[in-house]
Amino acid sequence: MSDSEQIFTAIAAVLTFSAAASYLNHRFLKLPATIALMAISLGFSLVLVVLGAIGVVDQHDTRELVESLHFDDVLLKGMLGYLLFAGALHIDLTALRGVLLQIATLATFSVLASGAIAGTLFWGVAHLLGFDIGLIHGLLFGALIAPTDPVAAIGILKGVNAPESLRTTIAGESLFNDGIGVAVFLTVASIAFAGEEPALTEFGKFLLIEAGGGALLGLALGWGTYLLARSIDDYSVEVLLTLAMVSGGYALATALHISGPIAVVVAGIIIGNHARQMAMSPTTRRYLDNFWELLDDIFNAVLFAFVGLEVVALRLDWQFAVAGLIAIPVVLAARFVSIAIPGATFHAVGLVPFDRRVLTALTWGGLRGGISIALALSLPQSPERDLLVTAAYIVVVFAILVQGLTFGRVIKRLFVIDGVDSGDEGASD
Repeated sequence: MSDSEQIFTAIAAVLTFSAAASYLNHRFLKLPATIALMAISLGFSLVLVVLGAIGVVDQHDTRELVESLHFDDVLLKGMLGYLLFAGALHIDLTALRGVLLQIATLATFSVLASGAIAGTLFWGVAHLLGFDIGLIHGLLFGALIAPTDPVAAIGILKGVNAPESLRTTIAGESLFNDGIGVAVFLTVASIAFAGEEPALTEFGKFLLIEAGGGALLGLALGWGTYLLARSIDDYSVEVLLTLAMVSGGYALATALHISGPIAVVVAGIIIGNHARQMAMSPTTRRYLDNFWELLDDIFNAVLFAFVGLEVVALRLDWQFAVAGLIAIPVVLAARFVSIAIPGATFHAVGLVPFDRRVLTALTWGGLRGGISIALALSLPQSPERDLLVTAAYIVVVFAILVQGLTFGRVIKRLFVIDGVDSGDEGASD
């Protein structure tokens, strides 16, 4: 089988599985789509692992097939741009301005602080379990697990009746923190595996170029597409323009070594606000929303099927599993501290009131997803890789299946009393 035939076969297999799992969920399980797809694919993968262990199927061939799908490349270099744009398209700019300070803090300070705390604690846990890894590898785990996943967060928020400011904060943070998170991960990975030791000023410059360059490119892309859409009235052309903008813009950002995620998010906010209101007819708006919602649903189904299937490619080891289970409270604690510090600071200086309910909601709602797994899988082969990949996978599975499934109840308990909303409090850190 040629490479092109193998790629087509893999795509067909994943799409078929995703469609079948979506049907089963819609017909019988009736769970949130992201949770159901991951649970079904995870269950299917565990069955394959058991069958491989008893010799019914060839475990080596199964692992090679899943690895050949290259989940990290498919997500980071393929689907991510479309998923981020689809999420950003429905961010209300007015609501975003109201929580801009919180989002900026969560997407920068909290990502850095959470990664440093979680990484240091994970390094200590690994040593207690007998793993001989360096602090830099612990920090590498912290870097890949720190950013919250926009796909998971927005997918869960669709079915949760949370206060509008809280929804905007969680969605905005998860959309914007990818650029920072990936930049931090690449920097720590270069130290861990390439032996490079960039100075703090160089690291800051790198982040500024990545994030700032991505934002400027996103502004240019969004504004340019808005001007083009304003000059015509044809829904098929206008929808095609947005598709070309995301595809070409993400590729251009990659070529320029700036943040593609931030570029498409900024462009999506412009298209979702200015272009929708001032450059599109009601017919175009309807087709635009339907197209991107459908694309978002399809890619979400494929993504979470991918995440569940990746368990086949893990090196199953009980010590790795124990480290991953301990990493769950470690990551949650790091998340809590990284939000509480700026939240208390803002309250002390009178900028934003400190709301413990929002602190709890942001901690439990900080879902990790496919991006963390993709970053872990992108690591080069090394003695530490299997530990980091397994631990990241276990944290992600817990986040989607446990945090995601219970987030609605947590929000209801925090913000609703006897069925009456207790108020749309400012979503402070």
